[in-house]
Amino acid sequence: MKRLTTLFLSVGTLVAALTSCCGNSSKPKVDPNLIESQLQQLSLREKVGQLFCVRPEAFDVALEWDNYAKIATYELQEVNDQMVKVNAEYPCGGVILFAHNIKDEAQLATFVEKLKAFNGDPLLYVDEEGGRVARIGNNGTFPVEVFPAMGEIGKTGDPKNAYRVGNVIGTYLKKYGFDVDLAPVADVNTNPKNPVIGTRAFSDDPQVAAKMVVQCVKGLDDAGVAACVKHFPGHGDTQTDSHFGYASTSKTWEEMLACEMVTFKAAIENDVPMIMTAHIGTPNVTDNEIPSTVNPVILQEKLRGELGFDGVIITDGMAMGAITRQYTSGEAAILSLQAGADIILGPKNFIEAFDAVMAAVEAGTLTEERIDESVRRILTLKAKLRQ
Repeated sequence: MKRLTTLFLSVGTLVAALTSCCGNSSKPKVDPNLIESQLQQLSLREKVGQLFCVRPEAFDVALEWDNYAKIATYELQEVNDQMVKVNAEYPCGGVILFAHNIKDEAQLATFVEKLKAFNGDPLLYVDEEGGRVARIGNNGTFPVEVFPAMGEIGKTGDPKNAYRVGNVIGTYLKKYGFDVDLAPVADVNTNPKNPVIGTRAFSDDPQVAAKMVVQCVKGLDDAGVAACVKHFPGHGDTQTDSHFGYASTSKTWEEMLACEMVTFKAAIENDVPMIMTAHIGTPNVTDNEIPSTVNPVILQEKLRGELGFDGVIITDGMAMGAITRQYTSGEAAILSLQAGADIILGPKNFIEAFDAVMAAVEAGTLTEERIDESVRRILTLKAKLRQ
């Protein structure tokens, strides 16, 4: 545990070896040779741990839950001995907090400090979009500005307002110890029957949404917090909620290029560091109903290949019904990595998923070279955030 933590803490030394600029002229590029040096010092188990971002509850194996309402009742808000013991054997690259994990400033400060000391030196994630999805903003005890749903920001027509949202949210998230905001929503809200996106999106006009998304990402970046646009390839035209079961869009790729991809392409062109997948099927793009999160056509052929995204791909929550009704935690983890994802977010059973990935590498179903590809991207993101 100490060796791995020390290794990641040494990422601060990368600042002395910064090279040419990438995208944003004020942000120096991390030397890939130093990332490679870090990678080579990790064991396979340590590398696999970097592929996971999990709830704190993942480390308390005494907790049992079948739905989100149940897990919230535990109100896990401090690190206990069981969590430390499990984490010693199961390192992780990220931890995500939800509303029920956060009480007030004092509790959060202690919780964050102990979580960041975990094996794997995890980044700390949160969903802080504004509107109804704001774990800090909607808490009521934090002295922060509370923003409306991003649809209201989009209606102003002024991208500067989206920048301000990102920058204000990023500033207070940074203050409270968060590294990654799983926001903004880059979906285009084109289907009025959509039960999950709605006003979380900036607009039903892709051009308006794209300008807002880009500025929100820049606002977060300028505050020192990594943005993650979501939900690729676009959850705005579905009629069902992937939290509970299968969701899909009937659009062709050409139709998506004219709408959904406008926002994602704009974000990619402006160096967004992370993109989240959607658990939606795209049968008229892939000729099958396999969810995008585990679909190599969407992640490799379209996102990596055609759109040229070279940042971190993170899955949407793997405990969502669209995944758990079709796959076990282990199956979903392996399939998402094979499809091209880098980080597995919130598997229903973290230990099962971790063990399955280890077994897949040992069996040759996944190669260590494939694992290394993702770990390089994750280490690079960590280095950039700690400059």
